[in-house]
Amino acid sequence: MFQDNPLLAQLKKQIQETLPKKEGSIKATDRGFGFLEVDSKESFFIPPNYMKNVMHGDRVMAVIRTEKEREVAEPQELIEQFITRFIGRVKLIRDRLHVVPDHPQLKDAIKARPVKGLNPELLKEGDWVVANMTRHPLVGDNKTFFCEIKEKITDSNDKIAPWWVTLARHDLPNAEPAPQESWSMLEEGLERQDLTELPFITIDGDSTKDMDDAIYTVAKEDGSFEITIAIADPTSYIEVGDKMDKEARERGFTIYLPGRNIPMLPRELSDELCSLLENEKRPALCCRVSIDSSGVIQDDIHFFAAWIKSQGRLAYDNVSDLLEHGACENWAPNEIIFEQIKALHGFANARSDWRAANAVVFPDRPDYRFELSEDNDVIAIHTDPRRTANRMIEEAMITANICAGRVLQEKFGFGVYNYHNGFNPEKLDTAMDFLTNAEAPFEKEQLLTLEGFSALRRWLNAQDTTYLDNRLRKFQAYSEVGNTPAAHYAMGLDVYATWTSPIRKYGDMINHRLLKAVISGQEPSQTPDDSVGEEIAIHRRNHRMAERDVADWLYVRLLKDAVKDATVFTAEIFDINRAGMRVRLLENGAAAFIPAPLILDNKERIECNGELGIVNIDKIKEYQLGDQLEVTIAEVRSATRQLVAKPVKQFPAPEAEKAPAESAEA
Repeated sequence: MFQDNPLLAQLKKQIQETLPKKEGSIKATDRGFGFLEVDSKESFFIPPNYMKNVMHGDRVMAVIRTEKEREVAEPQELIEQFITRFIGRVKLIRDRLHVVPDHPQLKDAIKARPVKGLNPELLKEGDWVVANMTRHPLVGDNKTFFCEIKEKITDSNDKIAPWWVTLARHDLPNAEPAPQESWSMLEEGLERQDLTELPFITIDGDSTKDMDDAIYTVAKEDGSFEITIAIADPTSYIEVGDKMDKEARERGFTIYLPGRNIPMLPRELSDELCSLLENEKRPALCCRVSIDSSGVIQDDIHFFAAWIKSQGRLAYDNVSDLLEHGACENWAPNEIIFEQIKALHGFANARSDWRAANAVVFPDRPDYRFELSEDNDVIAIHTDPRRTANRMIEEAMITANICAGRVLQEKFGFGVYNYHNGFNPEKLDTAMDFLTNAEAPFEKEQLLTLEGFSALRRWLNAQDTTYLDNRLRKFQAYSEVGNTPAAHYAMGLDVYATWTSPIRKYGDMINHRLLKAVISGQEPSQTPDDSVGEEIAIHRRNHRMAERDVADWLYVRLLKDAVKDATVFTAEIFDINRAGMRVRLLENGAAAFIPAPLILDNKERIECNGELGIVNIDKIKEYQLGDQLEVTIAEVRSATRQLVAKPVKQFPAPEAEKAPAESAEA
């Protein structure tokens, strides 16, 4: 009516200009209405007729008026649109194209059309697509939302959808780089030592093809060790700034998803030419260093280029069985390889003991591995504990990265460094409150130092429960990557620069080139700029989100019958907020949410305190972070790939509430 009558429209505009305005974010509900959330404490009701002009997550400016004796918000101006590019599913309404965004809070179908060149006949009900929002009701003269379908991802019933859809969502490649016709080694001015006679060994998973580290260890009579760590050398084939180098930098990492990976480099490099295959001569970058009997890294760190030939392609489980049980049922090494295994084991024990006493050793947690059928159905999830052989390789790689950090710091003062700043300065006082209440033997000033923070981590590892550890993690800084040396508080190390996975990490390729400059005495062919840390952080975050998204999808497939079967799982609490608890099922690694009403459906009796990380029932602490409890799956939400769980333990009514009922029965 206002649009048809200019005078009334002008009058409305003048009235609105006199009304108070608030900026905030839209929070939608399942019942059509929503809220304008101005901050954590202030929100305004948005009636359903106004919600038609906004989406959940939009940031808007709204006028605040009173309607029917209630303050309401009417969105007027779009400040920031929640979605622009999005993933969705095709919905045909009266044979016209629409797209429903794949998001828990976005359920309305949006009118759509395909981009030029995309045949609309190829788009069927339920198909997965990438779309771009092109119209918003609060912008210009638009009256409705509208989007453009940019590409079709896959069919609605394709079992490979979890992978393709997730990769598209995070704008990640779904295939390895294109192969080249031929590869030839670069002239780098490096003299390579011939170490092909030394019995280097590799220890990897049974199915690993991109083997990037091999180790040769000498155990000496005085209890010390000399270890040579050889790392695959893809930078001997890839020149700085060439097409392959640029693509590797754009990818950042090999993408590891449940059931499949997408290499950063072409497979003829990662799985063949550079992979340290058994009995194959390969170029390598090596670090040789001595470790004394107490596990201290000595100052004789030496980097050099070499040719090596692995003499033993060993598997984690076989080596672990041999060392843990004295024998492996289906495998036995020859005498030379057995000596290498024993020497590496001795080295790893010395280093692990030193780190446990002087730095930080993380508690072992299992890895969860999906087993898929040929047509991409989930058959099972296997729990792979971290065993002796895994820890041996881990100690060798940590040692190698400490050595690289020290050498690059000394020679150049820069490199690609991993670092961690300990506690977030803004949250340190809150962390100290928890520590003081727990009677922890630490002062605030101590925790600002590497030695003090490391001592705290060791003290936390020795506690009977993980509650305090879990709580304090919320006050810590995030691990970061930068181009200058800095301490890694979370590991308890003064410097740490990774170079041991250049097949899988572009940052390690940069460090390889720097180390080659150290070896040759020439200027580095590449130096890390100020943006390298941010680039790596973005890649790593996207990859972790993609891995989690695929896993959530597969868990929903795997546990689709768990509600009907009433399967009981052991769960560990890893997060508590006012709405409930987030838990991880220890049998398979799945994450599930337990809403507060499924713990106890009585708001007066239950309190979920996110600040303290506890759940109180009748003002008595019942659960806390790190606790384990038995749960069943209450609901499997396939559309949003979420699991809802509930505790097996029930909480009866208090005696005061029971008494009237018992009297009535009497």
